[in-house]
Amino acid sequence: MKPTGLSPTYRLQQAKPAAHACADPKASNPTPKLRIAVFVAVLAGLTACGGHGGGNDSTGQTQAALVAAGKQTFRFDTFGDETKWTDALRMQEVISTVDPTTALAVGLKVDSEALPAAVVAGIQNGSISLTSPATTVALLKLDAVVGVKGKVENVNGTDTLTRVGFTCALCHSTVDDTFAPGIGKRLDGWPNRALNVGAIVALSPALDATTRAVFNSWGPGKYDPRFNLDGMNGPQVIPPAYGLNGIHSITATGDGNNIAYWNRYVAVTQMGGHGSFSEPRTGVNVTNGNDDQVSNKLPGLQAYQLTLDAPTPPAGSFDVVAAARGQAVFNGAARCSTCHSGPEFTDANTRLHPVSDAMGEPEAAGVPSYTSRSATRQYRTAPLKGVWQHAPYFHNGSAATLDDVVNTYNSRQSLGLTSLQIADLVQYLKSL
Repeated sequence: MKPTGLSPTYRLQQAKPAAHACADPKASNPTPKLRIAVFVAVLAGLTACGGHGGGNDSTGQTQAALVAAGKQTFRFDTFGDETKWTDALRMQEVISTVDPTTALAVGLKVDSEALPAAVVAGIQNGSISLTSPATTVALLKLDAVVGVKGKVENVNGTDTLTRVGFTCALCHSTVDDTFAPGIGKRLDGWPNRALNVGAIVALSPALDATTRAVFNSWGPGKYDPRFNLDGMNGPQVIPPAYGLNGIHSITATGDGNNIAYWNRYVAVTQMGGHGSFSEPRTGVNVTNGNDDQVSNKLPGLQAYQLTLDAPTPPAGSFDVVAAARGQAVFNGAARCSTCHSGPEFTDANTRLHPVSDAMGEPEAAGVPSYTSRSATRQYRTAPLKGVWQHAPYFHNGSAATLDDVVNTYNSRQSLGLTSLQIADLVQYLKSL
């Protein structure tokens, strides 16, 4: 560390954020211009995403406004969930004591484009400490911690985190690590498989020991989106939020017919946002608050997510010649294309599958079938575009690698693939 005579917190306070959308400290309290965009977006959403038919937007301006509003929602909107995370679980008390190094170790990410030049320089030369909790508070004040929205106020001369909430980006964004591990440009839609949600939430001083033990059992990249409703513990891998355009059944069990269904479910029942969610098939009926901070944001949120394409594999990450042979195996001896069909490599728009078809079943000992906790009680075929990016695999992460996936299918379905066919098929999957 190089002393400078100014505290790290002071320099962070004095640094002005770069002119970048991610650095806007007012992102959760939209400007009049953004409010107009949201209003237009909501009206447009009645036709653009609501499935009710009608009208064309010949100029594309309305759709662009819808997507822009949705991007802001995805990155910065808590839907009022501070009621849960601050008032009930007191997470602001915990986060205020965590330094950036520890936060990065449990999978939280920092948006480098939200950092002013002075902060970038301070981190690089060591004059801004990444082992000081005060730096965490300062980063929150800059809106630089992906998916975490903090309210920082001056209390007795010290910047203090007084309220905190979470956004969609917490689990469904990561960064490209171009600045440092865990610090880089945002990659929206990429599942944060390094994020240990359970370990973070388990730090809440409001939880009992039994609940903490459940959260701590999940591990990085996993989350149980039903535990708080049915009391059963069966964590699932955090899914991608990219590559969903043209796919109706977007969850592992195909609950709902569009992204907006699941966005509402998560915003209300998991994040604790203000609004309502009801699903008669599972008996879930949740209302938070006396206002609705969810419904009018769903059209834009869905529109933005549908613009997120699956990432292409990095150059040199697979054997091109072997992948070409693997494509023939995929469509032939391995019978993959029977279910992983069409341009999105899934039959999810036409059918769901019984538990007996799922390679991730049976679950671990003592864990109920995830389908038994869902609305459909079936599984969808997972899309394969970008599959190289989001290990581990199957709904519960029971296959660590693509090699494990192929070997499981080969064994369970008695495919009789040779070792060369297996290797070629893996290379093809890496190419998607």
